[in-house]
Parts: sequence; C-alpha cells; structure tokens
Amino acid sequence: MSAPDFWDHQEKAQGLVTELRNVNGSLKPLQELIDGTEELAVLREFLAEDDSSESRDEMVGLLASLQEKFQQVELKAMMSRPEDPCSAYLQIQAGEGGTDASDWAAMLLRMYTRWAEDRGFETELIEISEAEEAGIRNATLAIRGEYVYGLLRGETGVHRLIRISPFDGAGRRQTSFAAVDVIPEPDDTIDIDINWEDPKIIREDIFRASGAGGQHVNKTSSAIRLTHLPTNTVVQCQNERSQHKNRSWCRKMLVAKLLQLETVKRENEAAHKRGQKSKIGFGGETIRNYVLNPEQFVKDTRTNLKVGTPMPVLDGRIDEFLEAYLRWDMAESA
Repeated sequence: MSAPDFWDHQEKAQGLVTELRNVNGSLKPLQELIDGTEELAVLREFLAEDDSSESRDEMVGLLASLQEKFQQVELKAMMSRPEDPCSAYLQIQAGEGGTDASDWAAMLLRMYTRWAEDRGFETELIEISEAEEAGIRNATLAIRGEYVYGLLRGETGVHRLIRISPFDGAGRRQTSFAAVDVIPEPDDTIDIDINWEDPKIIREDIFRASGAGGQHVNKTSSAIRLTHLPTNTVVQCQNERSQHKNRSWCRKMLVAKLLQLETVKRENEAAHKRGQKSKIGFGGETIRNYVLNPEQFVKDTRTNLKVGTPMPVLDGRIDEFLEAYLRWDMAESA
C-alpha cells in the first residue's frame, strides 16, 4: 500500500484496502482474547496471594470483558460467506391483510431502521410506495456497515402479525403478512457484465412516480423500472427527482439482485448435495410470528426462539433473533 503507484488502479486498490480492513477486523478481536487470557493468568496468581474484594472485582470484570469479546469472535465466525461482510438492501412488501398489512409493512420498516441506527449503521431509503389509507405497499432500505448482510440474511421470508386491528371498528383480531428480502450490496470490486443497451437483455420502463412526494414527483416521468429479461428480475426506483439518479439506483439494485440469484443457486446446489431441502426465500414460508393479542410474544419458526415482550422487538431489538438464526443455520449447514 505504500508503493507510489498503489492508487493508480482505483478499483483494485480499494478492493485490497477493504480486504485488509476485513482481515484486521477478524484478527484484532482474536489478539485481544489472547492478551486478555494472559492477563487473566496473571490476575489468578495475584488473587492467590491477595484474596481481596478489589482483586476479585478486577477478575470478574476481566472475565465479563473476555466473554463479550469471545461472543463477538464467535458471531463473526458464523458469518463466513463471501458476501457476509457486505452492506445490504432490505426490501419490504405488504402482503395479505389490506390496510393492516400496509401498516405492518411500515412497522417492519421502522423496526429495521431502529435496529440499524442503534448499531451505528448508515441508512438510506432508496424507494417507498405509500399505501392509500395507512402504511406502505413496499419499500427498499439501504443499510451500510460491516457485516450488515451477514447479520440480516436470516430475515428473508414472510413475517406475520396477529393483533386487534386499529382499522376495524368492531375491534376484531386481524392477521397480516409482509415479506422481507435482504440482498447484499456489491462493492466496487464486484462487476457483472451487463449490456444495459441491449433490449434483449434489459427492458427499461419510464413512468410517473406515484404516492406521496409532492407535485413535482407526480408531474414528471422520473421513475425507472428495469427488467432483466433472461431472469425476469425486476427493480424500480422513483424516490429521486432525477431520472438519471433513479436509473443509477436501479442498475445498482439489479446487479445486487443478480448476485443474490447466484448466491441462492450456489446454496441450493450445496444443500442438494447434502440431501437437504433448499431454503425458501422471498415470498416463501412464514419465518416469524409477532403476536400482540390475546397473548404477547414473538416466535421464530426455524429456531423456535420465543420472546414474551414483543414491543422491544418491534422497536429494533432483534439481535437475539439474528444470532439465534446464525447458530441454527450453521448447525443446518454442518
């Protein structure tokens, strides 16, 4: 990196910098564990000679610190796929349930946004389509930071909410569905050869943006929809006023989607060789139930993890579910 011509090739150099950062990020916690273990051995010797409350408190504090570092190392070890260190696009689509489903989709968008903010990740709302009465029909949220995709990849699937509907005058219980899809955001070193000008490969539709956004958004044809014809993969963006910016976002999203398709294909082939059932992705089976009435709990259908206080979960405290999935997935893949 100190070579004078290192930055002559920007993409290659940036890739090496990213790789070095990831390696250092993995090695630093390991070295901290080694140093902490050596310090623990010294404290044990001191404690044998001086069994004071101060010495015991120091050892208890060090043990707690080492346990936390070990859990961090263990968590990263469970995120060993090539795409796990990437940032991610998180897509939410309201399903069955009418206005309640649209409201539920908006609740999920808030949940993931709060989770990202609490972890210090950067968020950017790429696209949102608001529903007529309440909530959203769909949205795409970019979450940027280290290992965002690795942490969130288990969130792909259908999320089900059971509650007393705030939109039902009779106060009846309503079941709502929303689908979540998590897509790794490729970095600048990843390139997929797409001929964007070939009409046999890419179909581009330009249309007027719909929903909230002001008069300018609704009066100009700035929204872009791209369809990758060989795979029938569709992406669209309408949030930006500039047609050029919407097109740029669509192309990034399409590249990410195609990379995801390759990843899913690879995982399914590996699962087939192990004699396992291929995992169901976006729009598939229900992966988690959020029950607010008559009981109150959140339960993951894969790991069977059950939490009896749903409101903190809906406020973004989902790390327990994310880590439980990673452990379950590692056991399933063994």
